[in-house]
Amino acid sequence: MQHRPRTVLLLAAALAAGALGAGPGPGAAADDGGPDRFRSQEITWGACPEQGPAEMRCGTLTVPLDHADPARGTVDLAVSRIPATGKARRGTLVFNFGGPGAPGVALLGEHVREFADLGEAYDLVAFDPRGVGRSEPVSCGGALDAAGVGDTDVARVESLRTVWKECQANSGPVLPYVGTVNVARDLDVLREVLGERKLDYLGFSYGTRIGAVYATLFPGSTGRMVLDGVDTLTEPLTEQALATAQGQQQALDNFLTWCTHQNHCVYGTNARTAKERVPALVRRLDAEPLVGYDGSYVTGQDAAWAIALGLYSKEDWPRLADALRMAEADRDPTGLLMLGGPIGPEPDPEPSEETVPGEETAPGEETVPGEETAPGTGQEPGRPEPGRPEPGAFPWGRAPRGSFDDYGTPPDNMAAALIAVNCADDPDRVGAGGAGRMLADMRALEAEFLKASPVFGPGQLSTVLSCYGRPAGTDFVRELRRTAGPPLLLVGTRGDPATPYRWTEETAARLGRTVVLDHKGEGHVAYRASPCVRERINAFLVDGSLPHGTRSCPAGE
Repeated sequence: MQHRPRTVLLLAAALAAGALGAGPGPGAAADDGGPDRFRSQEITWGACPEQGPAEMRCGTLTVPLDHADPARGTVDLAVSRIPATGKARRGTLVFNFGGPGAPGVALLGEHVREFADLGEAYDLVAFDPRGVGRSEPVSCGGALDAAGVGDTDVARVESLRTVWKECQANSGPVLPYVGTVNVARDLDVLREVLGERKLDYLGFSYGTRIGAVYATLFPGSTGRMVLDGVDTLTEPLTEQALATAQGQQQALDNFLTWCTHQNHCVYGTNARTAKERVPALVRRLDAEPLVGYDGSYVTGQDAAWAIALGLYSKEDWPRLADALRMAEADRDPTGLLMLGGPIGPEPDPEPSEETVPGEETAPGEETVPGEETAPGTGQEPGRPEPGRPEPGAFPWGRAPRGSFDDYGTPPDNMAAALIAVNCADDPDRVGAGGAGRMLADMRALEAEFLKASPVFGPGQLSTVLSCYGRPAGTDFVRELRRTAGPPLLLVGTRGDPATPYRWTEETAARLGRTVVLDHKGEGHVAYRASPCVRERINAFLVDGSLPHGTRSCPAGE
């Protein structure tokens, strides 16, 4: 879920997204999701524009723009379904893959094979939340990119109010009504339209926030629910950013310990000195960026962003080690660009020596990093597209293929949606005394963020500005406590760089009646990384098998 490091371009994306607040709060009684006409509709299923298996079908669900006042208008949500493959069909399992800003329809199509066991018992269903993907996407029109020119000063911070107006102008009526409370209400309409008495649900990263809100609003309609990579419900954005910097630094330290025990680690065999050399690399590249043979370049904060992506799955650690070797030993940005630039087809999960990043794209060969993976963006080869989302927007660190131009989605949609939703869910606003006060507060926080992480702290600090000048969001998520409903399964990973394990414990305490699965491994979300976690999640969802208390899965199992 969390926040991207500060480069000039990425800071603009984090600051400028047009969050208008949450719109109405929870509104009507918890189980009143709108008039019967929305719940009695039928989805017409047809071919999908997204890549996916031939049996995947897509359709549209219409929901109220404002669940408390349906006369305000409607929102059309993109939905996909893959029928159960087994004879003993249990029902429907709904997914959310994270974000905010992740297009669920495309991600289900790309990752369906990873859920084959669940797909025997369930119809697998995903949706693009309101404001995301093909569900009336929000956008700031180019303002995200334009806001990144020059240094951050009082005038530039104040100019974000103008950028906000561009977000309003380019997003249409849905923008004031993004936010998790409304998404949870949409989800309950989807449940009933699909003909399910209870919602069975698997949410990753930000998807755990949706699940927690749903389980609180609709306890009587909550079925078997799993939350993997558990998001915070209580911390303001400043505290989230600090916790994320700490989590990323811990993940980096774990990676460097691993690297120094491998052959050919560019940092040698001393983990302590390795932990000093990565901050030095970031500082050096901020002063003098790496420039590739094709004109692509990587600043220090670009490098930090790419490193963060490489930490999201332990499967990517060999790629990250190679990217750092190329940057340090060869002054070649190719590896970092492949981690942090536009992403095309997802690479093989276990790269071999023959397919090490950079070897197939060396100078003189025809393939230039970024050219084949960013069609139609208009960006120079190897540079990220405008408004690229932070690493935490996707549990596996990469946007789905064809996320933008193929479906008419604005290029900045994921970044715009991420900030809009986070601000809609957050009642706190910093910088109430104006831009000068805002920057003074940031300077006062700088030492704390640098202490948390010399690599990721500066970039995470920039997200303190994310909601500057926006109306306060709802306090419903902050005050959320569950008083009824079935037990939930919460999964936390000890080395998670995006959603620290303590958030799993805190959320479990707030939701009550939970079982915590403690994954003692690395990476963001555990279902893909750990056979032990996958087995326990599948057993709960398919058979209802759920132990009491806290259980654990060892690293590597």
